[in-house]
Amino acid sequence: MALTPEDVARIAHLARLEFQPAEQAAMLGQLNAFFSIVEQMSAVDTRGVEPLHTPLSAISDVTLRLRDDVVTESDQRELNQRSAPAVEDGLFLVPRVVE
Repeated sequence: MALTPEDVARIAHLARLEFQPAEQAAMLGQLNAFFSIVEQMSAVDTRGVEPLHTPLSAISDVTLRLRDDVVTESDQRELNQRSAPAVEDGLFLVPRVVE
């Protein structure tokens, strides 16, 4: 999937970027090179390959150090909401910004 100069211009517009013609041409080359690498990786058959939880597990057994899921902090909702301009039923009230 090769991008065109129009694609780069559209992406730049959406990202609110302004490129000079030389910069746009360089960006086109870089993006197409990136997508070429992605296509090569997508072509690799990975059926039967177990995902790694860390890259180190490819070379040795790694045990994940997981902690117990316990509450370690007290509820400070009221303290945190004291400075809020408007609170109702434990929720912050904010002005409507979308009609």
